[in-house]
Amino acid sequence: MSQTDQRHARQCVSCGINISGMSAATFDCPECGCDISRCATCRKQSNLYECPDCGFRGP
Repeated sequence: MSQTDQRHARQCVSCGINISGMSAATFDCPECGCDISRCATCRKQSNLYECPDCGFRGP
C-alpha cells in the first residue's frame, strides 16, 4: 500500500475503526516518531494505545 493510500485508510490505533474524514488526532509516537491516529471517542475515554512500530503504550 502506498503512503497516499495509507493516509486515506487511517485507522484508530486503539479501536481499529476507519477514521478517514472524522475528527481524529494524528501525532508522532513519543518513542520512535511513527504516526499514530486516534478517534475522538478513544481520546475522550482515554483508551490505551500501542505504537504499531515500537510497542510504546500511552493513554
